[in-house]
Amino acid sequence: MTTVNVNETTLGVESFGDDDAPLVLLVGGTTMLSWPDALCERLAAGGRRVVRYDLRDSGESTTTDPQAPAYTLRDLAADAAALAERLGGGPAHLAGIGVGGMVAQVAVLDHPGAFSALTLVNTRAVAPGPPDDDLPDHDGATMRKLFARPKPDWTDREAVAEFAAAGAEVLGDDPGAARAVAARVWDRTPGTEPPVQLANQLGMVFAGLDCAPRWRERLPEIRVPTLVVHGRRNRFFPVGNGEAIARAIPGARLLVLEEAATAIPDAAVGEVTEAMLTLAAPRPSGP
Repeated sequence: MTTVNVNETTLGVESFGDDDAPLVLLVGGTTMLSWPDALCERLAAGGRRVVRYDLRDSGESTTTDPQAPAYTLRDLAADAAALAERLGGGPAHLAGIGVGGMVAQVAVLDHPGAFSALTLVNTRAVAPGPPDDDLPDHDGATMRKLFARPKPDWTDREAVAEFAAAGAEVLGDDPGAARAVAARVWDRTPGTEPPVQLANQLGMVFAGLDCAPRWRERLPEIRVPTLVVHGRRNRFFPVGNGEAIARAIPGARLLVLEEAATAIPDAAVGEVTEAMLTLAAPRPSGP
């Protein structure tokens, strides 16, 4: 792991594979550890240079005030484009998971020349908050159970890991995997203050982020090959959100992981890797 400076900010990054191979840039959601190690390693074994990175206010990236971020979603999108250019090697295959998928959508729309392909995992095409009427919202019962839990002692690594494991069980993810990732995230979090921990562990910085203007209506402008991956059991961003994105982007391929929820489970890593490596060109649009 190292850091790269772009747009007057520092981004934590980790690289896998040959530096001369085609670049796959993985946007964290919000930390880079949202992307499984096994997926990064398999993509690298498939002949790609893989770089995963932390969004601002998470991991090794610049942390200022997660409760009042002085940047917008478009700034995060600009970070992705600047990072791809800084790493070199031509346009990158950009991939975003969760809130990182929102960053990735805006990045490809605002900076189309920087990217050659797009993968969106368990995300949606509207900013945090109430979705459009035709999109399924968070499952109410799941959210009530998830947020009714008392917060852990953020200075206690094991308590934070157990909190993450219990949350994963509510969401339908693997508690053991979530516990291990949360412990690693805690180790990389620059402080135990609740706002900083909430930004790293739960991505709560997005709740205060300026995500205007809307971008959903612009999705048909995307002309790079696109893969949309979504867990059938995702109760946070139900699968209808991924289906809507795939319908809107010309030629997009939809891959529904029948046994997955919000995370990419170990059992699906091979399938997702293969789909990313073989991402086909979009079908021609128009008559």
